[in-house]
Amino acid sequence: MQSDLDTFLAQPGRDDRVAEVRREIDERGVSYIYLQFVSVTGRIMGKGVPAAHWERFAHDGFQLVYGATANLFIDRHGDYIGYGPEARELVGVPDVETFRVLPWDPRTARVFCTLFRGREEDVDPAAYLTSDCRGNLKRIHQDFERETGLHLRVGTEPEMMWLKLNPDGTPSVEGKTKPYCYHIDQFSELQPLIHRVISYGTAMGLDMIQGDHEDAPGQLELNWQFDRAEHTADRLTTYRQICKQVGREFNAFPCFMPKPFTGVSANGCHHNISLWEGETNAFLPDGDNPRMPSKLGLTAIGGVLAHLDALTCLTAPTVNSYRRLWDTGFWAPLFADWGFQNRTTALRVSAPGRFEYRSVDSSVNPYLSMAGLLVAMGDGIRRNLDPGPPEERNIYEAISAGKEVRRIPMTLGDALAALRDDEVMRTALPGEMFTVFEHYKRDEWERFCAAVTDWDVKEYLDVLP
Repeated sequence: MQSDLDTFLAQPGRDDRVAEVRREIDERGVSYIYLQFVSVTGRIMGKGVPAAHWERFAHDGFQLVYGATANLFIDRHGDYIGYGPEARELVGVPDVETFRVLPWDPRTARVFCTLFRGREEDVDPAAYLTSDCRGNLKRIHQDFERETGLHLRVGTEPEMMWLKLNPDGTPSVEGKTKPYCYHIDQFSELQPLIHRVISYGTAMGLDMIQGDHEDAPGQLELNWQFDRAEHTADRLTTYRQICKQVGREFNAFPCFMPKPFTGVSANGCHHNISLWEGETNAFLPDGDNPRMPSKLGLTAIGGVLAHLDALTCLTAPTVNSYRRLWDTGFWAPLFADWGFQNRTTALRVSAPGRFEYRSVDSSVNPYLSMAGLLVAMGDGIRRNLDPGPPEERNIYEAISAGKEVRRIPMTLGDALAALRDDEVMRTALPGEMFTVFEHYKRDEWERFCAAVTDWDVKEYLDVLP
């Protein structure tokens, strides 16, 4: 029986694409290639190889310890997260169509890779590695499309803050601009940096469309055109890689931490979502109300609301994520409700044909968040879930008037519990993916709970007598 790895290598036209990459390598003088994948936390991992060996790695792949999918971290008890030291090695094989020469270093290119179990494994040799979040999204999306005839398109709003550097090169908690939202003068202060990000982004395949200065120190949002979920996730990962490089060039620190400052807005990463049948947007209104999504769109919203607690664990995945929810006053999406242009609810119908999922921040691993959204919407469509009427009021005023609305989880610990209890949402993290994710995040939560912080010392150092 042919393995998943054999099937992957036998894709029609793959050998021709490998040869095309060789020609590009030779024509452009590329001498080095990053073979990269994405870890459980969204970090870019992998190996670097001389371009002279491209064909070898395109066919045989590279080997790396399984624990690299968990950043090769150990937990607070000294155990490797997800996999033990006795685990064998994964095989990473290039997705040839993702080959791109780095515009800041034309001698170097990168290519995303799909991960497989080792060829000599006793169980499921050369099968897809289920702790490969990027590969999982592609396969979950394919399954969704086979079942429904629909595919997910996503646009992201990747907020992040450009911080100053200290004299020793470490990042300071001070933005490079003042916290004036949509202020062109503050935007123009960062224009040289913006030009560089857009130039590199365009060269790497991002169709850059707009941007603005948000309302925190040094906070920018630069957008590119929406696309299929897996393409948008790759582009968000690439965008982060670009920002890191531009930071090195401009002596600035690109900060994707959700909440580095108290009292000002956090870094969100809203996902704007629509389901398509071919080139037809299946969310567009099909009734008399031009603002109301289609019946299918409503059931998809119903699915997201039904699984919102568990989904929050994937879209607000760090301890710091929940600072964004507690420091209210900045349209924090605390409430499991939806409405038209309503920024106080977790879901907002932002335009005919799409809705904005707001309970997601800049630390998100987009491969996990988009897999979770596919699973939630699929369940809503399958069960014909009704999201209820849209909330037109400011949700805080609606609650004051007597409306009962549940909050999403307000700590990482609560979100982890919700994910464990939601059997449907756990299918977004198949096989070893859930084991790796929960181990990593449970350890993160426990380390936080065990830590004595500056707040503790200030609050309790002289608590008695």
